[in-house]
Amino acid sequence: MSKGTVHACDRSAAQVTASSRLEDAAAGLGTEIVRFSRLMAAWKQRAKTDGGAADRVLLARLVVGGDQRATDLAADAFLDLSTVSRQVRSLVERGLVTRRPDPEDRRGSLLAATEAGRAAFAQYRRQRDAELAELLEPWSPQDRADLIRLLGRLNEDMAERQHTRLGPGGDQGAAVEQGDIRT
Repeated sequence: MSKGTVHACDRSAAQVTASSRLEDAAAGLGTEIVRFSRLMAAWKQRAKTDGGAADRVLLARLVVGGDQRATDLAADAFLDLSTVSRQVRSLVERGLVTRRPDPEDRRGSLLAATEAGRAAFAQYRRQRDAELAELLEPWSPQDRADLIRLLGRLNEDMAERQHTRLGPGGDQGAAVEQGDIRT
């Protein structure tokens, strides 16, 4: 699209700003989140490699957050423990994650990304960042900064609400599949 093109979201934002009603903002945001979710699902489908989205989510948590127990990994990623257990088993079998005894509680084990896991995560991140850079290239620096700031704020609020609803040891099966992941 050319720089002079008016995007549908620009018209929606103008209508919400003009009315400043909370209900209008919620409806406009809801519409854009649904559209964004669908576009992200299509992007992920197109970008599938050896590992799926769950691989990237768990590897990101381990690379960025360090060694973790499977229960903490599940809670942190808003995933069901049985889902995490299956994915971890696959990651271990493929040499992307290791499992070792937890020194604080010998009944449990700690999971850690291997060098191969770190490399797989780094490759995913490079590919993702290159595609996003291409997408954001025509945006002004201020628009890029605003998007990052506001999306970060929305993610923080949504993650807090999700944690509040689940509570400590809450039902992870009822949680969202991808949750709050910083990849």
